Amino acid sequence: MKTVFFDVDTQLDFLYPAGALAVPGAEKIVPALGRLTRFAADNRIQIVSTADAHLEDDPEFKAWKPHCVAGTVGQQKAAATWLSQPSVLSSTPGACVGEAAQIIVEKQNVDCFTNPNLLPLLERLGADRYVVYGVVSEVCVRYAAFGLLKTGARVEVVIDAIKTLDAAKERETIERFESAGGRVTTVERALAAALLP
Repeated sequence: MKTVFFDVDTQLDFLYPAGALAVPGAEKIVPALGRLTRFAADNRIQIVSTADAHLEDDPEFKAWKPHCVAGTVGQQKAAATWLSQPSVLSSTPGACVGEAAQIIVEKQNVDCFTNPNLLPLLERLGADRYVVYGVVSEVCVRYAAFGLLKTGARVEVVIDAIKTLDAAKERETIERFESAGGRVTTVERALAAALLP
């Protein structure tokens, strides 16, 4: 079973209290995020990482305060979730990337599938299983998880490597995800399952 780790928006502006759009308590999941990243690197598991890459006057800032402006410190991935020499997949139609242990999929919307190059990338990777983690549970993680379910692959959300802005909405999202065929796992179980043939 080919597994791909799907790392959602693990950027400084979201993960740490000083970030422009900090998720309360998100810094507490950084060790889990780092463990998943190191495990993937050590075991040659592909990582696909989504990353906000906004312009200074991005339309999304009408709904959310400015964050992850391209080229700023806050837009950078947390060190624990970054591998050296990643490939970056822009949202310019027709963009593509070569082989890399980590592929960073840029986006300007909460839904990573608004990057028109993501689906062709996933088709090329041909995963049977996606392990999803990051922030925010009921926003960007939700869009990623439900979008990945549409590929027909097995999709698992790592419950101890996500963080929410609203616990009730997170519960509702997880319930809907499981009803749609998704699964919930933990870091420990995800890592153990990734080593199975």
